[in-house]
Amino acid sequence: MSVPDPALPNVRNASGPHRAPHRAVVFGAAGTALTADERAFFRDADPLGFILFRRNCETPEQVRALVAEMRAAVGRADAPVLIDQEGGRVARMRPPHWPAFPPMRAFGDLAACDADAGREAARINARLLALMLADCGVTVDCAPVCDVPVEGAHDIIGDRAFCGDPARVADLARATCAGLMDGGVLPVIKHLPGHGRAFTDSHAELPVVDAPRAALEATDFAPFRALADMPLGMVAHVVMKAIDPDQPASTSAIVVRDVVRGAPIGFDGLLFSDDLSMGALAGGMRGRAEAVLAAGLDVVLHCNGVMGEMVAVAGGVPAMSGAAVRRWERAEALRGPAQPVDADDLRARLAELLGTPQI
Repeated sequence: MSVPDPALPNVRNASGPHRAPHRAVVFGAAGTALTADERAFFRDADPLGFILFRRNCETPEQVRALVAEMRAAVGRADAPVLIDQEGGRVARMRPPHWPAFPPMRAFGDLAACDADAGREAARINARLLALMLADCGVTVDCAPVCDVPVEGAHDIIGDRAFCGDPARVADLARATCAGLMDGGVLPVIKHLPGHGRAFTDSHAELPVVDAPRAALEATDFAPFRALADMPLGMVAHVVMKAIDPDQPASTSAIVVRDVVRGAPIGFDGLLFSDDLSMGALAGGMRGRAEAVLAAGLDVVLHCNGVMGEMVAVAGGVPAMSGAAVRRWERAEALRGPAQPVDADDLRARLAELLGTPQI
């Protein structure tokens, strides 16, 4: 295919006080190294950053090389590189080259018996995650999951969530965020304003939540409200009928304005969409991207690395807004250098707390 698309709006030469040099999108790549077409496309599209998936992660040396290629393609050594590395089922970096980390539910179970131990274990676990990610050049982890699962909900969240107690979820999520940031990696709280009541998998179809607003505010929104000071968040493709019966949160200006940014949660960090290529959304990729940004989100995620789709997305995505730039700069200012640690001591302490073999 011929790339880049000559019709792409030019964001590199954008000017004015509220224009950014980066397009409001994060892209994935198809494999373990960039193709010539990908390098050319990323150079001209100039996305804010990139996201890695299992297909991109073979060995530490290979991931470091791919991350360097991505940053070289856009000419920015500080371009963010994201990953979903939660532990448990959701881990893009896996054995034998990387350790297996426990799912978040392990910390919720521990905290149910000993809140201090659960909090300490969650922070240590996140610090070790950050050590692994930073070693490969990854600077943003799409974790922790702050959803509150309910009985009978689809297992797409399941043990990815800490527990069913909103206050405990918030406490353990904050400890996880702190551990990641101690290691120089930014956390992304997800999935605003809550995915725990979904009875279908948004990767395949659009979940619709029927719960009344009072229940949502007391349960689903509560962890996100407690973590409203965090720098980055991800918005779910989930319809909450009590708020907006017609649009999923990710494309609903009502949900974004009145709930996520409004009083029920009050989040003013940078908002990513969940992946545009998920089955929950309808229509073409350009239209999906435009709808997400029109709803008030800051940056769209397109993760599958399919070139034709990325070209379509880029055609509908402008440079980041002035507000999005300020939010991103505020987040980056929080990502200081990793604090020195003795990794072996941390692993031993985590194993002691969890009563499991050392990771």
